[in-house]
Amino acid sequence: MKNQAYRMAMLYDFYGDVLTDRQKEFYDLYYNEDLSLGEIAENYGITRQGVRDVIVRAEAVLTELEDKTGLIKRFHTMHRQLEQIREDARRAAELAVRHEDGELESLTRRMLDTAETLLKE
Repeated sequence: MKNQAYRMAMLYDFYGDVLTDRQKEFYDLYYNEDLSLGEIAENYGITRQGVRDVIVRAEAVLTELEDKTGLIKRFHTMHRQLEQIREDARRAAELAVRHEDGELESLTRRMLDTAETLLKE
């Protein structure tokens, strides 16, 4: 369930702007506010099935976009690569200090700072 919730949050973060206002609202209430279908239905004066249909359509739109673009997959790949760059820069900086190479140490520190910044964004 945790993986499903994470996946749905990522889909919404990347592609949520393409949903209708109603889809956004129901999706947010269901996944982020943890309201049940029945609670949402009661608040909006519609059936549980009506709420479910809106959420299922929203999920389908978001999933189709990811299937076509692969942005989330590429995001995760780049994140892993940045983590590797950060670790390599850390190791290179340690070696530069050990060999007393100021220029190499400066370059590796700058690479490490850049990787750290990108990983925080």
